[in-house]
Amino acid sequence: METGKKETDEPLDFIRSLLDERITIKLRGDRELRGKLHAYDQHLNMILSEVEETRRETRVDEETEEEIIEQYKRGFPMLFVRGDGVILVSPTKG
Repeated sequence: METGKKETDEPLDFIRSLLDERITIKLRGDRELRGKLHAYDQHLNMILSEVEETRRETRVDEETEEEIIEQYKRGFPMLFVRGDGVILVSPTKG
C-alpha cells in the first residue's frame, strides 16, 4: 500500500477511512444525520458526536391540496445509530 493512499477493498474499509471525520448518514423515514464518526461495527451500528438530525415530513394542505414539506432539526452531543436503519453513508463536504 502506498503512503497516504486509503485502500478500500471492502465496504467497511470505506467506513474505517471516515473514522474521526464528519459524515452524513441517510436513514429510513426521511431522516439525515451529520456528525463526527467515533466507532462502528460490522452491522453499521455507529457512534457519532456533535450530531445534527434533519427530519422531513410531507403533508397535504386540506384546503389547497398542495403538498407541504416541513423540515425539523435538532442536535445531540453524542448519539448511537442502529445500523439496520442506515441507507447511505458519505463524507460531509465542507
